Amino acid sequence: MARSRTSSDQVHELLLQALETERGGIQVYTAAVEAAVNEDLKKEWQEYLEETRTHEQVLTRVFEQLGMDTEEQSPGRAIVAHHGKSLVKAIEMAMAQADPAAAELVAAECVVLAETKDHQNWELIGRVVEQGGKHAKVLKAAYDAVEEDEDHHLYHTMGWCRELWIQSLGMPAVLPPPEEVRNVETAIGASRAEQARDTML
Repeated sequence: MARSRTSSDQVHELLLQALETERGGIQVYTAAVEAAVNEDLKKEWQEYLEETRTHEQVLTRVFEQLGMDTEEQSPGRAIVAHHGKSLVKAIEMAMAQADPAAAELVAAECVVLAETKDHQNWELIGRVVEQGGKHAKVLKAAYDAVEEDEDHHLYHTMGWCRELWIQSLGMPAVLPPPEEVRNVETAIGASRAEQARDTML
């Protein structure tokens, strides 16, 4: 089957959004660390914050290598920036108005929302790499440096979010979540970890 050609304009847009997502992620994690009550979760998010800063640097190098302007704006990028600011605002509202456990749960939900977009960006960058073309070599190096972290961030925080919700409902929770214990890195692994949670109570 012949490889289809990617739209260079849309690859450009994807990279603009990806950089903005990482920048927003830094702000979301900074707020989430402040909201974290569970010490294991706080430590985890501090690690993710540092990794997200590294991802932003990786993308900045990609922009330099491809001759792109890191400050170039687009309607899509503006929307990503708005989403990031909205998530930070949600965490700040929860910290100001709710009890600490509820604020922590809001922060976990906001991280999951931010990481869902972030994870998708890198999955799409990986697909662009598969198509080959003029950007493939530069993007492959970036993808290889970042993609495993993105899996970890999304699936582990989803596990934390689920277990914090279960705890808030007065039911037995697995903390740290099974995704942490099993060091999950894939969607299939996350599903298996969730299915095994009852044996870990």
